Amino acid sequence: MVRELTCIVCPKGCPLKVELENGAVANVAGHTCPRGKQYAIDECTHPMRTITTTVRATDGSVVPVKTATTVPKELMFDCMKEINNAVLSLPAHIGDVVIANILGTGADVIVTANAD
Repeated sequence: MVRELTCIVCPKGCPLKVELENGAVANVAGHTCPRGKQYAIDECTHPMRTITTTVRATDGSVVPVKTATTVPKELMFDCMKEINNAVLSLPAHIGDVVIANILGTGADVIVTANAD
């Protein structure tokens, strides 16, 4: 089976073709750097995502947040349930941790804009 992807590691957006055999990556073509090849392998074997969303603050407003590192794609909806249940005390500053190590993924959910 061949899977076609567009690399998102850099702005070049290389078109990638990944050959899969029995669920394993047999070959990657189209990448112009080693990072593109690794992206293709990771995307086909264990996709990861950065979550960007908002969290409620104690005054009723919402504050933008994101995961500091990627989380497994299959845990995105479970992570969102945790984030949706969180309430942030104000003031909040860029980089403040809202949820540490969400669902044991090693990723912290952090504030991405100052809020008073």
